Amino acid sequence: MPDPIIQVENLERDFGNVKAVNGVSFEIESGRVIGFIGANGAGKTTTMRMMVTLDLPTAGTIRIGGMDVADRPAEVRKRVGWMPDAYGAYDNMTVWEYLDFYGRAFGYKKAERQRRIGAVMEFTDLASIADRPMDKLSKGMGQRLCLGRTLIHDPEVLVLDEPAAGLDPKARIEFKNLVRLLAGHGKTIFISSHILSELGEMCDQLIFIDAGRIVHQGTTESLVQSHGAAMLVEIRVAGGTEALFNWIAANPVLEITDRMKNGARVKMVGGETSDLSAMVRGLVLDGIEVSGFFKIERRIEDAFVDMLKLPPPPMP
Repeated sequence: MPDPIIQVENLERDFGNVKAVNGVSFEIESGRVIGFIGANGAGKTTTMRMMVTLDLPTAGTIRIGGMDVADRPAEVRKRVGWMPDAYGAYDNMTVWEYLDFYGRAFGYKKAERQRRIGAVMEFTDLASIADRPMDKLSKGMGQRLCLGRTLIHDPEVLVLDEPAAGLDPKARIEFKNLVRLLAGHGKTIFISSHILSELGEMCDQLIFIDAGRIVHQGTTESLVQSHGAAMLVEIRVAGGTEALFNWIAANPVLEITDRMKNGARVKMVGGETSDLSAMVRGLVLDGIEVSGFFKIERRIEDAFVDMLKLPPPPMP
């Protein structure tokens, strides 16, 4: 098995009495797309800033391509592309000039710099707006420009902090397609987002962080199976929903997760598939006018919520 391209071991970051990152450890193989998930304040951005040499750990180590980010930051920066959740937009600077500035900062001479800028603009579909002032871009085009800046030096590892935040559905789909293309080119992508369903589609693995500690690392399938064995069903009824809600409340193994205008999504704790027919019979016998009954796949969002209700893992 090849050595992992990202190695994080016992990472800690303190801000006074606040421990923002608390004993975080994980490894990532080259060419993987990893989703980094957590609530606001969980430690995501702090961890990523340390990964890209913008902050120093209080304790622990981070290695990118075998290089310690604290000991060899200049070399690590050559291999890592960082896309923050917000970037500066400058007056009187065009899209092309912005990318040219970063090409110069990376030390590219004229011919090679123009080649790199051209390749990035073609990939991110910015060529048609090369002369547009960057402070006049839409949110989606602005995110493409920020991604283009991240790609100027053709890094092996991309660390993207909330790249789809604030994008409309069309722009999110376009950005997701760009991530898939980059993954197809062998890039290792470490991406945080609050849009959990899209991360589930894009990512090989998901890492969940809560209160500065890793609470899960694995595939979407392992996440859904590991956190909460409850079965989810959707019940639709004809007429009003009050009788249905009362029927569910009277059943100790059922819990409403979503109330809808024509029914409810219900969690069955410890239930088996064979119990579904008994539930339907019970509803009908008790006079509930059932118009639809479906077993539904558990969503990543459901697993995330359940995970945050679990007690934290014990200290090592």
